[in-house]
Amino acid sequence: MQCQVNTKKQQTMNVLLILVLILSMPSIVVADQIGSVSTKFKMLGANDKIVIEAFDDPDVAGATCYLSRAKTGGVSGVVGIAEDTSDASIACRQIGPISLPEKVKNGQEDGKEVFKKSTSLLFKSLQVVRFYDAKRNVLVYLTYSDRIIEGSPKNSISIIPITPWH
Repeated sequence: MQCQVNTKKQQTMNVLLILVLILSMPSIVVADQIGSVSTKFKMLGANDKIVIEAFDDPDVAGATCYLSRAKTGGVSGVVGIAEDTSDASIACRQIGPISLPEKVKNGQEDGKEVFKKSTSLLFKSLQVVRFYDAKRNVLVYLTYSDRIIEGSPKNSISIIPITPWH
């Protein structure tokens, strides 16, 4: 009887832990692939590429960012175990009217991750974070690559001046 009670408690705790993890994860932003170009021919598997993707800022309607990033091909790239380089570029634009949420305006969300993509099987990702420059009324987007032990200093920024939309 004691064993059954402990098992039920453990199952309940596991379910609660899973719910907490799911609720604490940031919203998943999916990028639309716009296109790609091959940069290196591979005899086996896909070629190395530069991929162009677009995503909308999840908190700021009217703001869209375009990323170009390296994508490793070959057999390891096809099966998902290749590690992409840290090379990436970003261009963000106002594509509609922008009304900044108060938490963005007051700087509470400076450095907030607005996009993340895994660039290796484990431990490495490409991220985009957002800042707001209140003095100039500009959104600033920074893309960089990080790794659990050591990230890369390679980075790129883009800005969106907040202007009236016609």
